[in-house]
Amino acid sequence: MSGNECTYWGQQHNLPNKFPPQHQDDQPGNQQQMNPAPITENPAYRASGRLSGKVAVISGGDSGIGQAVASAFAKEGADIVVAFYNEAADAEQTQKMVQAAGRRCELVQCDLKSESEAQKVVNAAMSTMGHIDVLVNNIAVQFPQNSLSDITAQQLEITFATNVFGYFFLTKAALPHLKAGASIINTTSVTAYKGSPTLIDYSATKGAIVSFTRSLALSLAKNGIRVNAVAPGPVWTPLIPSSFSAQEVAKFGQDVPLGRAAQPFEIAPAYVYLASDDSAYVSGQVIHVNGGEITES
Repeated sequence: MSGNECTYWGQQHNLPNKFPPQHQDDQPGNQQQMNPAPITENPAYRASGRLSGKVAVISGGDSGIGQAVASAFAKEGADIVVAFYNEAADAEQTQKMVQAAGRRCELVQCDLKSESEAQKVVNAAMSTMGHIDVLVNNIAVQFPQNSLSDITAQQLEITFATNVFGYFFLTKAALPHLKAGASIINTTSVTAYKGSPTLIDYSATKGAIVSFTRSLALSLAKNGIRVNAVAPGPVWTPLIPSSFSAQEVAKFGQDVPLGRAAQPFEIAPAYVYLASDDSAYVSGQVIHVNGGEITES
């Protein structure tokens, strides 16, 4: 497969800039069915104990960006609670990666469109880990449509309930347990800034997440809790083949300046930075990891 050779700490990775046509029928998608499999771990990652002794709750931690973040966090010394929807095999792979780094990993299957399910995740985290230091809101669905007229009320409700309500519910449930020094990190998207003609409702949710991040950062500053976000560009995750046609997948990510979609492990360091004390003076901000797209933040 053709690709761009990139060097990470002296290691060579041949990262694909093209993907075989493929499609999965159901979201959030199955990572193990993707060809090629997303690269969620950088074996050359050099940890420095930046999250030693911390506990991180990661929604959507079963695959893609969430799995990559769980792996990197674990290498930095954090124990992990993974909230996932239905892909148990992918979640178990995350658990193995975390445990291979010598950390604990609790899996919680849930539907975060429900406030009670969000509370279940936090209850599980507190009962197994005893505290929560980092919260990563990372779940999303998207249903491309050619026109606003094609977006049904049902689709709109599902997209907002997953992408926005899920963030509100999980944050609200975790908040009583977060102490000064805690970090909340939300996953938004380049589409919040550029828009997308076929992802109108998805883009709107990502814009809402930016505003949620900024407002919550102002609200929690007095508590010493930082709130930030990461806005990825195109990333090779299960959401892509489960939401786009096979023909669209074949050209996914080729229109960005760097000429390819990111692999999940390339996004994870931004989360490590925002979770650690390296970003102790950073709140209400969005880090853009998007392959060179110029956006106004």
